[in-house]
Amino acid sequence: MPTALKIRCEELIAELGLADPASITDVQPLTGGVASDIAMVEVEGRRMCIKFALPKLKVAEDWQAPVHRNKAEFEWLKVAAEIAPESAVRVFGRSEEKHGFAMEFLAGDDVSLWKKDLLEGRRIPSRAKKVGNLLGSIHTASSRPGFDTAPFQNRDDFYALRIEPYLVFTAKKVTEVADRLTALADQLYETDTVLVHGDVSPKNILFRGTQPVVLDAECATMGAPEFDAAFCLNHLILKAQHVPSLRPALAEDLASFWDAYAAHASWDAPGRIERRTAELLPALMLARIDGKSPVEYLDESSRSTIREASITLLRQPKSKLGEIAETLAQTWKGNSR
Repeated sequence: MPTALKIRCEELIAELGLADPASITDVQPLTGGVASDIAMVEVEGRRMCIKFALPKLKVAEDWQAPVHRNKAEFEWLKVAAEIAPESAVRVFGRSEEKHGFAMEFLAGDDVSLWKKDLLEGRRIPSRAKKVGNLLGSIHTASSRPGFDTAPFQNRDDFYALRIEPYLVFTAKKVTEVADRLTALADQLYETDTVLVHGDVSPKNILFRGTQPVVLDAECATMGAPEFDAAFCLNHLILKAQHVPSLRPALAEDLASFWDAYAAHASWDAPGRIERRTAELLPALMLARIDGKSPVEYLDESSRSTIREASITLLRQPKSKLGEIAETLAQTWKGNSR
């Protein structure tokens, strides 16, 4: 157990008045993310999760990020708990000085990580729909008059955490679609329509029973709704690339996610939101191949397939998610010959 992390957890618990640090019986580092130090802490017979933002992310490229993003994450979790309490994690407190907070540690026989299930080929048909419904609920609530946007005026943080490493950096490496990537980056930076989570990925989504619980909202900002939708759907595509048994149901999962999400849209016509989502989606696909944070599970052949499909879709944008699913289906069919 790294002594430094243990000491930080003890200091945070003491500052927040959650327990006597001397009563801590176990501190275990948690893996899976690149942006924070995270630990499970057992104290006084209960377990909690403690999270500290890192100034430099744990990736090969030089990726710096402001540590005060930890506050935006804490505030997003509180908003999500108000809007969808059945899909919420309890938060216990946050330290402004230490850029860390404590929250409920989710575990048990009825808790599973969506990413792990997908990578092992376990697809539960209702899950994409439930995530789309949750995301749509949060976006719609945050678009209404009276929503407090003050904690989420973080567009420059969002630029550092998402726009630059995903789109701007990738534009410098894949120059044949640089203009398209740059235009999408500018559009994202200029839009502040809804509360964006910024990392709606299966690695950050636990299912507690049948309900999704979304974590890791370090990128939270008032931003473009299509980012969250495209970010999540991108990961379903990448998992299907890696696990061929997921491919036959990909179109169904994209459609069920979108139908559930669009049913909540009240700030714009669903067709326009879908078009912007479909235009952004291949850019995010390409970013997870050639951006600062490439996915770890694709081999070079799969990377090449996603890269080629992404470039094609960026050059010939689609307006419907079903058209993207069809393009990918044809790509996979062609590659299997």
